[in-house]
Amino acid sequence: MATNALTLKAVLFDRDGTLVVDVPYNGDPQLVEPYPGARRVLDGLRSLGLATGVLSNQSGIARGLLTAEQVDSVNARVEDLLGPFDVWEICPHGAGDGCLCRKPAPGMIHSACRRLGIDPSEAAFIGDIGSDVEAAAAAGARGVLVPTPQTRTEEVEAAPEVAADLGQAVALLLQGPIQRPLLPEQLLQDQLLQGPA
Repeated sequence: MATNALTLKAVLFDRDGTLVVDVPYNGDPQLVEPYPGARRVLDGLRSLGLATGVLSNQSGIARGLLTAEQVDSVNARVEDLLGPFDVWEICPHGAGDGCLCRKPAPGMIHSACRRLGIDPSEAAFIGDIGSDVEAAAAAGARGVLVPTPQTRTEEVEAAPEVAADLGQAVALLLQGPIQRPLLPEQLLQDQLLQGPA
C-alpha cells in the first residue's frame, strides 16, 4: 500500500546532501551547514504532528576515516540547527560489508518505523541520490528524490517522484501521490538541451 497524505505518519530524511550540505566524511560539527529552508520545513512537519527522522550511511566509520563519536557530534550539531528528530539511524558499514542497513537496503527504514511504532507504508523518505529512493521502495515507504548537482541523471529519471527542494518534496507528500515526477526546472532544461537519450 502506497503512502498518501492520509496515512502519512513520519517523514524520514537522508542527512548529507538533503538536510545539510554534503561535506564528505565530515567529523567536524562546525562544518555543518543546513540547506536554506530546512528548519522551516521540519518545523512545519512537527507542527502537523508528524514524526521526523534521519537515516544516514556513514561508511567513513568502516573505512577508519571517522569515529562513531565524531558522527554523533555532527548529528548533535544537526539537531542544534534543525531541531529535534524523533529517530536517528546510522549505518557504519562499508559497501562490501553485506549489511542489511546500508541504503539501498531497507534496514534503516524498517528499524526507524519499528521504533516509531508505525508501518513503513505510513512513512516517506526524502533523499538526494538513487539509493535513497531505492531504499524507500524496498521498505514499502514512499520515496521522493531532491536532486543536487551531484545526483546522476539516470537516478532522476528512475525516481518515482522528484522535487526541486525540501519544501516541494513535503508538499508532494501532503498532497498525496502523483503520477509522474516533477523535474526541477534546471534539470528539465538540461534534458531538453541534451535531446532524446
